[in-house]
Amino acid sequence: MSNSPSIRIIHASEFDNGTQQTPGSERRAAVAPELGIDSTMWGGVFEVKPGARTGIHHHGAQQTIAYVLSGVCEVRWGASGEFTASAGAGDFIHVPAFLPHMEINTSGSQSFHWVVVRSTSTPIVVNLPENTWTRSPSVSAPAQPIETRNGGARHGRHG
Repeated sequence: MSNSPSIRIIHASEFDNGTQQTPGSERRAAVAPELGIDSTMWGGVFEVKPGARTGIHHHGAQQTIAYVLSGVCEVRWGASGEFTASAGAGDFIHVPAFLPHMEINTSGSQSFHWVVVRSTSTPIVVNLPENTWTRSPSVSAPAQPIETRNGGARHGRHG
């Protein structure tokens, strides 16, 4: 017998929705200690239904990387929700530690789905009061270009 590490396949039917949640969304763990997987990271899927939004939250000391599988989402962030950008299928999103943010699904007909990886094995979700931001998260400022790493621009909003 060998004590060497092995690859583990986690089928969608094994995902666990017992992970910490934020109102307006559903997180399902795929790679987590609760599933018997010894890893220094957490991985799972995330969904926001059509027309819904999450509450304002942050992930403590964790950094988050998300890959958008389907749909389009608007992400709002900052101390007062002053920044906004959109991400669609094929895009990656990086959320720094302790950054208050929310995800908004502006589609009336399609959920958006992400694959999410967190920098520690147990996800941290700190749900903040709805009045954390002084202005309504549904109010958007005019679109402004956001510089990308390759020098191109994406449309986002800064209010």
